[in-house]
Amino acid sequence: MAKIRLDKYLCQCLGISRKEAKEKIKNGQAVINGTKVRKPEYKVDPEQNEIQCQEEMLTYEELHYLMLHKPQGVVSATKDPVEKTVLDLIREPYGKKLFPVGRLDKDTEGLMLLTDDGKLAHELMSPKKHVEKTYYAEVAGKMGEREIRAFADGLEIGGGETAKPGILEVLDASEEGSRVQITITEGKFHQIKRMVKAVGSEVLYLKRLTIGPLRLDDTLPSGSYRKLTEEEIRRLKEKKC
Repeated sequence: MAKIRLDKYLCQCLGISRKEAKEKIKNGQAVINGTKVRKPEYKVDPEQNEIQCQEEMLTYEELHYLMLHKPQGVVSATKDPVEKTVLDLIREPYGKKLFPVGRLDKDTEGLMLLTDDGKLAHELMSPKKHVEKTYYAEVAGKMGEREIRAFADGLEIGGGETAKPGILEVLDASEEGSRVQITITEGKFHQIKRMVKAVGSEVLYLKRLTIGPLRLDDTLPSGSYRKLTEEEIRRLKEKKC
C-alpha cells in the first residue's frame, strides 16, 4: 500500500474532517511508532507503521463493507428529516460516509449492504448485471403451480412495467396464507409487492435474504450489523451477479 498523509489517515480512521485531524496532529495527539508527529503532511505507511491518536491504536481501511440486518420502520436513506435511517444504526466513525446498496421499503426487513465502495455498488445494482436477490415472504391466500408459472413467465405489474421472469418457491400454502421464497434480478419500485399483487395476492411480511453471493447472517439480530469477511468481499467482487 502506498504511503498517505497523516491527516488523511486520521480522517479515514476516525471519521473526522481534515481540519479536525490537523488540530489533533498539531496538539501532539498523533503518535507514530512511539514518537509524536506534529506535521499533518507527514507520510505514513498503513501496513508498516504503528499509529495512535489520543492513545487509541488505529487501523486503516481504505474502503468499508458492512452487512446490516435492516429492521422494519427504518428507511433506506443516508439522511431523512423525519424518519430514522439505516445510517442512524451505524456506530462506526466512518458511518456517515457509507451508503446503502439498493433499497428496502420501510416495512421490509433483512439484508442490506452498506459501503463507500462506489464501483462495487454500481456493479451490484446495474440492471445489466442481473444480480439475483432472494426474499422470504408471507402472503395472503394459497399459492401454487399457477403462480409459479406466472412468475417464471414475467408479470405485468402496472404502470406500464413488466417484471422480468422470477423464481417463486412455495414453502407451504393454505387458504389462509402462504410462505414463499422469491428470487428476482431487478430492483423496480415495490417490485416484490407488485408481482405478488399481479397474481391476486398481497404481501403481509417481507424479508431480503441475499444479494448475489452475499447471504444474511442468521446470527445477526434485527437492527445489528457486522463487517463483511474478506471471503464475502472477495466473492462479491468476483461474481457481481
